[in-house]
Amino acid sequence: MLERVLSSRRVSPHPDDAVSDSDTSTVYGDESKTRKLVLSLLAANYLSRLSHVCPCPTPCLILCLLVLLVYIVSLLYHSRNFVCVSPFDPKNRVGFFGLDGLESDFGFLGVPWCRSKHGKTVEWTSKDLLKGLEEFVPIYETRPIKNNMYGGMGFDHSFGLWFIARWLKPELTIESGAFKGHSTWKYLKKGPAYVDGNCTYFAGKDFLDFESVEWKSVMKRHGFNDFSRVLIFFDDHQNELKRVKQALKAGVEHLVFEDNYDTGTGDHYSLRQICDQFYIRGGGHSCFRDGDESRIRSKWKKFWEKAVDIDELCGPNEAWWGIRSWMLDNFNHSNKLISYEEHFQNSQFIDSILDVYWELPPVAGPSLTHQTRYDPARTIPPIVEDGRYGLFQWLGLGRLETSVFNGYTQMVYLQISEQES
Repeated sequence: MLERVLSSRRVSPHPDDAVSDSDTSTVYGDESKTRKLVLSLLAANYLSRLSHVCPCPTPCLILCLLVLLVYIVSLLYHSRNFVCVSPFDPKNRVGFFGLDGLESDFGFLGVPWCRSKHGKTVEWTSKDLLKGLEEFVPIYETRPIKNNMYGGMGFDHSFGLWFIARWLKPELTIESGAFKGHSTWKYLKKGPAYVDGNCTYFAGKDFLDFESVEWKSVMKRHGFNDFSRVLIFFDDHQNELKRVKQALKAGVEHLVFEDNYDTGTGDHYSLRQICDQFYIRGGGHSCFRDGDESRIRSKWKKFWEKAVDIDELCGPNEAWWGIRSWMLDNFNHSNKLISYEEHFQNSQFIDSILDVYWELPPVAGPSLTHQTRYDPARTIPPIVEDGRYGLFQWLGLGRLETSVFNGYTQMVYLQISEQES
């Protein structure tokens, strides 16, 4: 996966697993090297020009250095105004926002993620994801539920869950939250099946919340006793901190959260919100209405449905964590106001039990999928980046309706274990 993270951002949690295309460095280039080269050329030009007009070398050198310093400071200051998104017309993108890549700076911010306590990461790479896409597209085309909008998963998350489950090979899968049965759909010889006779369902009059189920008894009934081979898929829009604690208590290590909403968005407290910017003294987001972050967010709001402006992000007294300092739960029906100190403690707890944190990248860039939902400035680079139309078509993604790509919400895979003493 190509990483082009600005130096002011936190280091990416994902390994340098970029696909070894021979043209990667040529197409994308190395921005840091380019800027260094440009600055060195400017310095050389200034020195060569001024050396012909300054009779005294020492004052001349001082003057040259002062001029160069003023120029660099000016360049760095004004470059903060250059941001860019990925609308469908590249010319409009460049003309309107400048030439500073596809990521926005957001001051000290970047893409939120939770830190592993030992720096461990997943075993799969971008090559594995591309190979998985090649296999999954024809499987997805046979799905029995063609319309899964307004409550179900689209292509991105369907692929993510399939890929993670296929890689981990769990002996037992638990799903909390269901719509039409798409996420647990299997293709059998007899045809598509929505209900599996091997499964136990806690729905309808037999409904039980995840917390209320005696999982040891359920597993014993199914002939399982190894909790390390269990995968839980949460798509129930509950406080994810609560769900992590419940899974930890049950002894389950592998979790997937379908809706890992960004700070300021969503209807429940998410991992992204929990881990966002606690490491920066005083918090990272700027609620200043005339500041850079406010200006950038207002521009993004014009392009992306789920982009968040300052008024949506910030509450009273510049409280930005969660949803304007609220910990949302139960589809936004049961909420709690929390302080920054509590938010900080929540992030510390997640750090203490987290072995692996991996966000599913978008399948493809917005110019390829024509999605208008998620904000690319707050998302890791896609598996198939903008401009790679040939690869997009070769994988069969061009055969799918564009509507199936408009439901990405930063699905995340976690591996957790008990807090170390």
